[in-house]
Amino acid sequence: MFKTPRDVPFSCSCGTIKGTLRGASPRTGTHAVCHCIDCRAAELYEGNEVPQTVSLFQTSPDRISFEQGQDQIGVFSFGEKNILRWYATCCGSILCNTLRNPKIAFTSIRISLLSVDDADVVGPVVAQAFIPTPSGKPRHSGLPRFIWQAFGRIAGARISGKWRDNPLFDTETLEPITPVQIVPAIERRALLERLR
Repeated sequence: MFKTPRDVPFSCSCGTIKGTLRGASPRTGTHAVCHCIDCRAAELYEGNEVPQTVSLFQTSPDRISFEQGQDQIGVFSFGEKNILRWYATCCGSILCNTLRNPKIAFTSIRISLLSVDDADVVGPVVAQAFIPTPSGKPRHSGLPRFIWQAFGRIAGARISGKWRDNPLFDTETLEPITPVQIVPAIERRALLERLR
């Protein structure tokens, strides 16, 4: 049974950045868990405790708004073409991930930003990515559903024009609201080595 969509507040760990995830429900996003080393390395890069997995709510950027602290939002990437990882410059909280092109309206907000009382609004986990296996080759679970739902949201936002309602990009220039910091390859390798 689907939960009624509702607006859910979120904040970085120190409370400087506050925002709202609008109309959150299992119909408006996908609850996914990522096991990949890059998501874990992102936490390490920002000086946070490193989790074994990262829980995400994959949705469209028009569902995210910021009420305060937007000037404290930073962004980094592990390469010139890699995904963008948005974080709080005030405390290092990882906020969300996006693709580099805002016309592809896709974002993954960290469920850990939501209050414990509100986290259930995203529903059960329906997809897992990069699950470790004894062979060393990661596997995925629920990937077709995840891809289909993401594609549907991306297409809908493109057709409706909602892709322009993105608080992280200037949709006239298609540039991020703040310059992207590229993590040097040598630094990324060092982070990954610490996690292996």
